[in-house]
Order: sequence, then C-alpha cells, then structure tokens
Amino acid sequence: MRKILALGLTVAALAAQAAEAPPLPYAQKAMNVGVVNCASSLCHGSITPWKGSNVLQTEYVTWSRVDKHALRARQVLWNERSKRIVSNLGLKQPAWEAKVCTDCHGYNPPAQYQGERFKASDGVSCEACHGPAQNWIKSHVAPGATHEENVRNGLYPTDDPVALARLCLSCHFGNKDKFVTHRIMGAGHPRISFELDTFTQTQPPHFVPDEDWQKRKGRWDPVRVWAIGQALAAQEQLDVVLDPKRGKDGLFPELVVFDCHACHHPMSETRWKPRVGTRPGTIRFNDANLLMLRQIVRRTYPGDAPAFNELVLKLHKAVAGEGGDAMEAAGRLRKGLDAVVGKLRGRDFDDADLRAIVAGLVDDGLAGQYGDYSGAEQASMAIASVLNFLARRGALADVRGANAALDRVFDAVKDDEKYKRERFQAALAGLKTFVAR
Repeated sequence: MRKILALGLTVAALAAQAAEAPPLPYAQKAMNVGVVNCASSLCHGSITPWKGSNVLQTEYVTWSRVDKHALRARQVLWNERSKRIVSNLGLKQPAWEAKVCTDCHGYNPPAQYQGERFKASDGVSCEACHGPAQNWIKSHVAPGATHEENVRNGLYPTDDPVALARLCLSCHFGNKDKFVTHRIMGAGHPRISFELDTFTQTQPPHFVPDEDWQKRKGRWDPVRVWAIGQALAAQEQLDVVLDPKRGKDGLFPELVVFDCHACHHPMSETRWKPRVGTRPGTIRFNDANLLMLRQIVRRTYPGDAPAFNELVLKLHKAVAGEGGDAMEAAGRLRKGLDAVVGKLRGRDFDDADLRAIVAGLVDDGLAGQYGDYSGAEQASMAIASVLNFLARRGALADVRGANAALDRVFDAVKDDEKYKRERFQAALAGLKTFVAR
C-alpha cells in the first residue's frame, strides 16, 4: 500500500500527538478569574520592565493600551457594520450579546466557569490566550515554579508553535466550535485573511524570547511558527470540507473554503486561466496555504514533495469534477498534513533553507501560480516573513532595497478588487534580485 507521505511517522505516533493537544482556553473546565487579577503593578501591570525579572511585568499595560485584542476587538460589535450584520442574519440579540459574535470578538467561556471578577467587557483577555487561571495563578509565582508545572496546571502553552497556531486560528479562521461562514460574510462580515507570523509581528509583543526564556520554554524559531501556521491553516480548511455539518449550507457546500474572487468579480471580466487541476466554470478550492506548503515541503523534505503535490492535485481535480471523490481526497491530504506538522515540530531552518523557500515562492508567482488574489496575498505575507527572518540573522545584504521591492509587492495586493496578476508578477520580478543576495 502506498504511503500518504513518507515522513516516518506512524499512525500511533500521530494519534499520540493528537491526544497531547491541550484543550483551547475557552474549552478548559476551570474558573476564569478575570483580568483584574493580572493588572497589579506588582504583577503584570508595571509601567516599566522590572530589573532582574525573567519576565517584563508590563504585559497588562501593553495589552490594555496598544493591543487590538483588548477592548478594541469587542468595541467593533457596537458599530454600524455589526448592527447591519446582525440585522441581515436575523439574530434576536445585538452583536455584543450574540454568541456567534462574542466567541471571537471577546472571550466567552461557559457561564459556570466565569468567576466573580471575570468581565466579558474586557474583550479578548489574558485568559482567552493563556487559559483560565484558577489552578495556576498562585502556583506560577511560587519560588521554583517551572513552565512545565504551570502547563500541567492549565496554563495554555503558547510557546509551542502547534498550540499557538491552533489558538490563533480558532478565531482568525475558525474551528468546529466557532466559524465565520460564507453566510456571515454575505451578511457583511469582512473576508477572513490571516497568516500567523505576519499577524504576530504586527501585534505589540509582551514577551522576549531571550536566552532565559528559551532555557525555560525551549528554542523559539519564528520560521517554524510560520511553517506550522501554514500547515494548520490548510488543515482547518480541510476540516470544514470533511465536516458533514460545517461543510454544507443547504444545497451548496460551505463556500468559505473556495477562492472568493472566482465568483466576486464583474461577469464581463473573464478571469479564468488554466491552472493544474482546474477547468472553466468551477469554483476553485482556496489553496493559498497549500501553495506556501509546497515550497516548505519541497525544501525541507524533498523526497516527499512529489507525494504532497499529488495529494493536492487530486484534491483540485476531485473538487473540479475531473475524477475521484472530493471527500476521500480531502481526507488523504488532511492525514498527509498531520505528518508534515509532526516533522516541522523539530525542524531547524538555516539560511540556505530560507533562501530556497523564498526563491521558490517568487518563482511560483512568476510562473503564474498566484492567479487568484488569495494566493498572491498569502505569498506576499510569506515572502515578507522569510526575508525578515534572513534580515534578522544578518543574512540579507540589501535590507533597504529589499524593503522597497516588498513595498511594491504589497502595493500590488492592497486592493483585492483591483488585483492584476501581471502587476503582481512585475513586482515579484523586481524582488527576485534581492532574494539571491
């Protein structure tokens, strides 16, 4: 029997990894004590970093003042757009009370796990990411406390790239419990756009992965975070396809997993161009993350690249009605991605890896692989992330020139309704010389 991907991971090993996955914070059966318990100046509410402390102690101030996850995420539920969405969906509650909205624009654990000092008005609060603090808030400041002990007590392990990706994607794409459907977008919700490293970098940091941090929690590799984020984003899409409830909306499939711009453009504008596994008149599966993974797998596990590409091709063909069962193809690719994630967990990326990945992304674009806007958008963020990794390592000769070329790339994707593949390719061509240096 032919293997899905020859990555050396057994079914038992994959099952063990799944069993080890901690529950997301909102699903933990422990009391949420509230942000106020973290806000003291003697805790995480200091104005300036503490000297001699292995944490900044300014985390609450950073979150409350400049992080969009704080009050701002919830405040949008009072604006006119939110009111229009609620009206269009026919919801009985206002947006700031409707579970379908507050699950992601706030922190909405079950009522029985909301402590006396918990406030929904705090928005996406400390415990929304770090887990309900009932069982670790005291012990995590005890002399000699270790990170492993805190995690065992319920602290969510955001230092683990797989756990981090699952957490962020649970709102920035969705999961089995909360999900922005095509129906919600049709009611007025913006299109979901996310890439883990880019969004992480644009947020104000409240931790520093210095030598002490990595001694306590393990080596922080942003490249690994980026790569795993791509894989898990693709898995979440496939999970929608495979879910008999989420994957359907009446007669139609759940359209969120398809390329938005395959349908949302003037009928007078003929956009379709041949790509492997497609045919005219069919809605294309949104393969933006899979296109990024193509280069990651090609570089990191070259022996597995043909098998990976075959799985993706079979999915596209099955979706387009060119042979094969789409559910079977999605399931096989989903299992293949489990193996990819398992291997990426322990993969270190050197400068040669990064140069090869970014060169492959640029070359794919020049070859016309990013004909769809979502692919071009994801590629822009990915290329910027990988070049940033090289720059931080001192391995990018002309950072200023690369940034100027990147600006032209992002300018080509700043408006999805005006995206032109040829313009994007021209911007990529201008970036190619900096990639080789």
